[in-house]
Amino acid sequence: MSPLDESDYDDPRPTRPTRPAWDAATYGTPDDLRRWPGGRDPRREAASGGAPNSGTEARSGTEAPPAWEPPAWEPPVWDPPAWDAPSHSEPSQPSPYSSTPEPDPSPYSYQPSHESSYEPTHEASYSYGGSHEYEPDRYPSDQYPGGLEADEAPAAAPAKSRAGRNLPAAIGVGVGLGALAAGSLFLWRPAFLGVLAVVVGIGIWELVRAIQTSGANPPLIPLIAGGGLMTGLAWWGHADALTFGLIITVLAVLVWRLADGPDGYGRDVTSATLVAVYLPFLAGFAAMLASAPDGDLRVVVTLAGVVLSDTGGYVAGVFFGKHPMAPSVSPKKSWEGLAGSLIATGVGGALLLPFAFDVHWYWGLLFGVLVSAAAVIGDLGESMIKRDLGVKDMSNLLPGHGGFMDRLDSILLAAPTAYALLAIMAPVA
Repeated sequence: MSPLDESDYDDPRPTRPTRPAWDAATYGTPDDLRRWPGGRDPRREAASGGAPNSGTEARSGTEAPPAWEPPAWEPPVWDPPAWDAPSHSEPSQPSPYSSTPEPDPSPYSYQPSHESSYEPTHEASYSYGGSHEYEPDRYPSDQYPGGLEADEAPAAAPAKSRAGRNLPAAIGVGVGLGALAAGSLFLWRPAFLGVLAVVVGIGIWELVRAIQTSGANPPLIPLIAGGGLMTGLAWWGHADALTFGLIITVLAVLVWRLADGPDGYGRDVTSATLVAVYLPFLAGFAAMLASAPDGDLRVVVTLAGVVLSDTGGYVAGVFFGKHPMAPSVSPKKSWEGLAGSLIATGVGGALLLPFAFDVHWYWGLLFGVLVSAAAVIGDLGESMIKRDLGVKDMSNLLPGHGGFMDRLDSILLAAPTAYALLAIMAPVA
């Protein structure tokens, strides 16, 4: 047994109280007494008033260690955090301890009502996706639906007509193209040939680009070169030269395509022939109209007939269109729109042709009706091509119209029709 065992402090005399067990935290471990020279412990001497005390006395049990007293317990003091009152320069925030909810200024919020249950302050939108068009009179001037501030308001979408067009842009582009054609005709007529060649080249690029989506790959370079050739030959050599230019263009396509190998050769050559006949060959009749001595008037009455047909059909279709004419090809075209096109162009032809070529009004009426019918068929033909290719517009070069091909579609059949009719009604002297 260790000489410093707890039993050394058990007093056999019953009259004395039992000493507490050895407290190592207060008096140290038994090894601590061996560290002091001579076995003296300064802590024990200080506790006994300075009397020498050795380790042997401590081990003999003649002096008891001081009584242990537990430290006094004090309850912790809780210091709550200071609550900052809202300043006047910043908007006040709702208190988390408040029993009354603060009103939500959002137009989509639900406000409490004392008379009934909660009701929305904003009407629900029943469109797919939950979208709602902004109405300026419904919301405050400094806030828009969704919590956007006034300077963060979304830009207004372009105004579209009931027929799906951006009407202001369509009118502006149409007026600009008409001014370009009329200016080149009346100021310096050969400039019209240059304008026509550029428009035909852009139309060929748009049509080839659309056909490529189907897997065919008609060669672009011989088609554009052949289009310019056919336009020039029609200006100087008329119908025979125009036909010769078409043959040269098709032969150039056949030779050019040989360099790409046999895969898809027939498909590519066939689509290229369609492009050559549909666009530059038919547009060559516009060049033949302009090359006549009174070619400026012939081109003007032809373009006027196309514009009147398009405008009359548009107005009648928007306000009266109920019966689709070809829903699988062009769902927006109606029989009422066709009637509007024929009436507008017939009346316009009856007024224009007697003034321009000194013919009877009924010849002008017939001219307008036939040109309008050709323009509508040309429009449906281009719509059929776009449906087959799965494209909406040939391109987006002309705002409100699509591409140049979307404007040339009516003219491509109206030009040869007008050329043949004017050759009969008002032959060149």
